Amino acid sequence: MTFSIHGLAVARGIAIGRAVLMAGRVDVAHYFIDAGQVEAEIARVRDGRNAVIDEIHRLQQTITAMGPKEAPHELGALLDVHLMLLQDEDLVEGVKRWITERLYNAEWALMTQLELLSRQFDEMEDEYLRERKADLEQVAERILRYMKGVASPIPPPSAARRSSPARQQDMLLTDDSVDVPLVLVAHDLSPADMLQFKQSVFAGFVTDVGGKTSHTAIVARSMDIPAVVGTRSGSQLVRQDDWVIIDGDAGVMIVDPSPIILAEYGFKQRQGELERGRLARLRHTPAVTMDGQKIELLANIEMPEDAAAALNAGAVGVGLFRSEFLFMGRNKGDTPGEEEQYQAYKRAIEGMQGLPVTIRTIDVGADKPLDAAMRDDTHLNPALGLRAIRWSLADPAMFLTQLRAILRAAVHGKVSLLVPMLAHASEIRQTVSLVDFARAELDNRGVTYGPVELGAMIEIPAAALTLKTFLKYFDFLSIGTNDLIQYTLAIDRADESVAHLYDPLHPAVLNLVAQTIAECNAQGKGVSVCGEMAGDTTFTRLLLGLGLRSFSMHPAQILAVKQEVLRADVQRLAPWAQQVIAAEDPSALIG
Repeated sequence: MTFSIHGLAVARGIAIGRAVLMAGRVDVAHYFIDAGQVEAEIARVRDGRNAVIDEIHRLQQTITAMGPKEAPHELGALLDVHLMLLQDEDLVEGVKRWITERLYNAEWALMTQLELLSRQFDEMEDEYLRERKADLEQVAERILRYMKGVASPIPPPSAARRSSPARQQDMLLTDDSVDVPLVLVAHDLSPADMLQFKQSVFAGFVTDVGGKTSHTAIVARSMDIPAVVGTRSGSQLVRQDDWVIIDGDAGVMIVDPSPIILAEYGFKQRQGELERGRLARLRHTPAVTMDGQKIELLANIEMPEDAAAALNAGAVGVGLFRSEFLFMGRNKGDTPGEEEQYQAYKRAIEGMQGLPVTIRTIDVGADKPLDAAMRDDTHLNPALGLRAIRWSLADPAMFLTQLRAILRAAVHGKVSLLVPMLAHASEIRQTVSLVDFARAELDNRGVTYGPVELGAMIEIPAAALTLKTFLKYFDFLSIGTNDLIQYTLAIDRADESVAHLYDPLHPAVLNLVAQTIAECNAQGKGVSVCGEMAGDTTFTRLLLGLGLRSFSMHPAQILAVKQEVLRADVQRLAPWAQQVIAAEDPSALIG
């Protein structure tokens, strides 16, 4: 019987094949130990942790040997995250405490500490960081597997090979061939699993958990693999060897499809392959509209090594380098020094081969702690607390260290400095003053530095409503639509009960975006959008019609947006865009 399971669409495309169910979680025994067994239980956990660390080191060596084409940078970065979690003192000391004080057996102690740390992740406002809980769970599960001597959960698909869509339809009808494609269905996938996945023949995957910024989603997009996450119970509803279709565009898995449905999706799959081929040919095509408007398509990156993916996607620069990823996953007080940051920024700049790079100053705080020990649970709403530029201005020594590193790196290419979450004129003046002070410090040390353009993010309604003050001090503005929508509509994106109210097309949001673009254009200042709206082709024509000429997005989204740009006539879009932002229900006019 045909039925469908719905989740989140995180990586486009269609995959058709037989389901391979990944082994479930390891069962954990719960019992008390004698006091004399404490050291032995602690040793069991320590040995399991060391075994996983050794495994990750081997995987890192494998990735290095494979090269960037076979193992994208995202895999290596996620293995680094797992390594940091394994070495986190909160995890290690917590497990020891449960064993020593409560006399829990090793497995029980590990899962108890996992639950404690997981609650801290659940309370984080930032979606990306909240979903790092999955990484913590995977680290704990791999330790458990070593402690119990359980093998890797991904089965070796040695006999299977990929097949064409037409061949897939024949196989479903005849069901007598061993030459079948396989799709992986799992509760979750770790980076180590993903590496095995890359080396296998799996055509796509589905997981019960995860979100659009989970590691599985990130890697799926980088590897261009159809994927659906967050199905909740998908792995329990699918049986081993069931025929399934993964619709990565709609976020749906279809189980036991009929021949008619299979034929329909086989056609969609072939169309998707043709479309990807057409998009790939646009890589070196200048992004110019039909009426001759040049459009700047930039990339958002997290680490210096991401520059290669940006170039490969045809980006003409980096519109957002999220520098906070250099700071995260460290022990208390272990923030990167000036030299370490300088070298990282330098690698990113040189990696872009002369193209411009915009570096955003650190965006952490109450909702995005650098380590668990820094977390302040006394704030009822961390999204409104000490974060981003507020956090930086509260620690001027740290902030000056970052500013000096960015200024020094600017010697190696065209660099812009972007400041997040500004709202007050006093904050603006403090920031500008500290940039000047950082230059003076470098002058006094006789250290060479380069020029930078100074920009501000517009992500608070107060900022969008006081643009003239901002443009008095800044060379350009960048609209962070994710937070602007959240703060404008008073919607906590982390709260599923109100997530349906998170609406990029709300008239208030669109008017703030439109006003920002119009004011920057009127004053001859640069303006870009670096939030999710920039990479969503649903909004490309609207933003162009509002006068936006600079978009910054995940590298994987650039070619699809470029195609929309090439088909657009801005002169015709402008009056339509004004109708959209004036409408009571703008979504009715977006098609």
